[in-house]
Amino acid sequence: MAVFSELEVWVDPLARSGAENMAVDEILHIRSGELPLLRIYQWCHAAVSFGYFEKLGDAMRDFPGEEIEYVRRWTGGGIVDHRVDLTYTLSIPKGHQLERQRGSASYSLIHRALVNSMRACGVECELTEEVADSDSRSCFVKPVPFDIVGPSGQKLAGAGQRRSRHGLLHQGSVQGVADSEAWQVALARSLASKVKEKDITDLGDVSKVARERYGNSAWTQKRL
Repeated sequence: MAVFSELEVWVDPLARSGAENMAVDEILHIRSGELPLLRIYQWCHAAVSFGYFEKLGDAMRDFPGEEIEYVRRWTGGGIVDHRVDLTYTLSIPKGHQLERQRGSASYSLIHRALVNSMRACGVECELTEEVADSDSRSCFVKPVPFDIVGPSGQKLAGAGQRRSRHGLLHQGSVQGVADSEAWQVALARSLASKVKEKDITDLGDVSKVARERYGNSAWTQKRL
């Protein structure tokens, strides 16, 4: 059974910086309409994101590099290296059936659909039920329940969530998929019975939100 009866999908045509990508997600979330929205997007240069409650120092230690942009997400979750993944965001409006679910329930339902999309692209994977025995804060080193792992137990997909007065924001990361375009189609079809392509041309001042929050050192260094 699909997670949503109807879903809007926007493949962002622009590769953006880490701060800009987080700003776009926040703007779309605040503007949530009647239908859930799936955004697929890219990064214009090397970036590592880390969950709202994580420490910048841990991200820099796990993924060092002068060329890397470190960006704190609005959602939770661990540390993600975006040089090696595919990324998507689901913005689910307030009052939607999935938005009213507990965090573990909404996380598992979305990831069950994600498993189907990855398998459709030839990736062997399954949901994990346990927390990995690791002290690392790196998202792809330490799977948590309902993350997605491969045959040898390596983590292939995880996500961070945030609930606000606007609804549920789910930011996800996927590794191990070779054909990104086929996966995008498979993900949308796995999530919803009816899919509508959406063309978003007016996001307002993305650069302002990026500069004032996600590119602001006070935000990035909130927890060192």
